[in-house]
Amino acid sequence: MRANYKMQRLFVPDDLGPDAEFEPGQQQSHYLLHVLRLAEGAEILVFNGRDGEWSAVISAKSKRSVRLKVLASQRPQPPLPDLIYCFSPLKQGRLDYLVQKAVEMGAGVLQPVITQHTQVAKPSIDRLRANVVEAAEQCGILAVPQVREAERFERLLTGWDKERRLVFCDEDAATNNPLPALEAIQEKKLALLVGPEGGFSDEERKMLRALPFVTAIPLGPRILRADTAAVAALAVMQATIGDW
Repeated sequence: MRANYKMQRLFVPDDLGPDAEFEPGQQQSHYLLHVLRLAEGAEILVFNGRDGEWSAVISAKSKRSVRLKVLASQRPQPPLPDLIYCFSPLKQGRLDYLVQKAVEMGAGVLQPVITQHTQVAKPSIDRLRANVVEAAEQCGILAVPQVREAERFERLLTGWDKERRLVFCDEDAATNNPLPALEAIQEKKLALLVGPEGGFSDEERKMLRALPFVTAIPLGPRILRADTAAVAALAVMQATIGDW
């Protein structure tokens, strides 16, 4: 069932079910009251990443808060996509864009990775999660992706699930066509790794190429910024072996 894009959608932490009632947080109440200017009796859609999507009505309001009453189920809860997106954190504005697009493209887990050339060693996980929620609200997504704590490159590879194929974007690949390498992948469990602006170091690239569960792909003849490369890689990967 497709999302209803005509109604406002709101992510809430509360449990959802028939006739459930709750008050959204302060920021959400402000948004409903003073940004959307919704009146008592107005209907919206709510979801929590667990119980599917429900219609809800503003059953009461004051100057600073609203009360929502859940009405009826609109869409069942789907499973979380089984695609791990590993990325080197960028500067904030471009990182916000990257995270939002990864959610839209079907990532189920977002894993920040600290490489030798990473620009931001300590990304704000709370901000990443807020961007994930915003993207889910805007795009009709019910299975809200998980955001993991940042992990160093070497540790990520050491603890990797060997049954999950890790695809990485290799700017030094000998060919410009990623399709043959992607079409040769047999595993159903997949992950994508995109490096920082400066690319992977020679040592990191050598380490990746030596691992049997890693597949290197090029992204064409053009030099792409890291956030652009992320979207391009997710698109070609999903279209070839994913859930496009």
